[in-house]
Amino acid sequence: MRMYDVIEKKREGFALTEAEINFLIEGYTKKMIPDYQMSALLMAIYFQGMSTDESAALTMAMVRSGHIVDLSSIKGIKVDKHSSGGVGDTTTIILAPLVASLGVSVAKMSGRGLGHTGGTLDKLEAINGFHVELSTEKFVELVNKNHLAVIGQSENLAPADKLLYSLRDVTATVNSIPLISSSIMSKKIASGADAIVLDVKTGAGAFMKTKEEAKNLAETMVAIGNTVGKKTVAILSSMEQPLGNAIGNALEVQEAINTLKGQGPKDLTELSLELASHMVVLAKKANTIKEAKERLHENLHNGKAIEKFQAFIKAQGGDDRVIHDPSKLPQAKYIIPIYAEKSGYISKLVADEIGKAAMMLGAGRQTKESVIDLAVGIILHKKLGEYVQKGDSLYTIYANTPSIDLVKKKMKQSIEVSNVQMADQLIIETIE
Repeated sequence: MRMYDVIEKKREGFALTEAEINFLIEGYTKKMIPDYQMSALLMAIYFQGMSTDESAALTMAMVRSGHIVDLSSIKGIKVDKHSSGGVGDTTTIILAPLVASLGVSVAKMSGRGLGHTGGTLDKLEAINGFHVELSTEKFVELVNKNHLAVIGQSENLAPADKLLYSLRDVTATVNSIPLISSSIMSKKIASGADAIVLDVKTGAGAFMKTKEEAKNLAETMVAIGNTVGKKTVAILSSMEQPLGNAIGNALEVQEAINTLKGQGPKDLTELSLELASHMVVLAKKANTIKEAKERLHENLHNGKAIEKFQAFIKAQGGDDRVIHDPSKLPQAKYIIPIYAEKSGYISKLVADEIGKAAMMLGAGRQTKESVIDLAVGIILHKKLGEYVQKGDSLYTIYANTPSIDLVKKKMKQSIEVSNVQMADQLIIETIE
């Protein structure tokens, strides 16, 4: 088999066989296929696309390129959740203990943030002493004991994906639905889950800016998951505005704690319950989404969800006093309220720009090597469609430097108050 022939075949729009896909992934990871030939193939895929069978074969070839996590010693059906990224998205921190409170085993491998999207591991590390680096044995032990553990992803998880992504990044082939889908699903499948719930976001703060693109991505990932024997469900959700009110690591942890006590923002609570309900049904702990949602809602208000979160923090070495004492989280030196300059409805709240404003404070990473400030961020006091009076507090900046003029300028460009009352549909569609 020759790489030249595989490139030519895809260039002409023909489907590649599983054997051809295995050949190219194995050859590339072993450095037998050069970058220039793989670049040519990626561009051919970008223009010609891939069938579901091709995407599934590509996904599994990338899975087999590295370590596959064996979760068979964990009791029950293991359900994973993946979000395509956004601003203020703390759903993992909420739904993991919430779902575990119903006896669903959540063995979660999460990543760090890059750019304006926050990483679950960074947020959890805002809790003093919390360890995300655990041995596989300890990870399994904690899930069997508490139904819950969260750790960092193994470096050897789907290494072919890392190699391909680096090449896509410099060859203008990132925005290819089959390649994005295979990239995401290879890591989820290699992580050992039995079933997968996907939160695919669309809007200003999302990678997929239009609903059509997001739906295409969701449908492709669901098809891949189901084709390879992993029951997969996707929820299409809006990221036109930040999720919840807090943007910034420690601030988002505090908001997650409030939500687990039944006192969280309406949108964050709604999406967390929706995603968690599908996880519970896939784990066969409820027969319907309605039943699952009712039981989860009950645990948000009877103390069981926050108790599970507290046990989870303690088990991974964290200071569980943060549950009742927010001052145990990192604190910013300067708390600066910003007031509305006129009355009206919030008609624009641009998620990615607000995320960039928080990043300017130090809440996010410019590069993988950047050190983030866990204490800083922004809390929004009004969301899309809500009315604000002139002089009301619009948002609050949490900073460790008094020099925030550029942040305020960025925020002013990102928020609009007008006579038009906008509505934001949070949950757009379910794809199974």
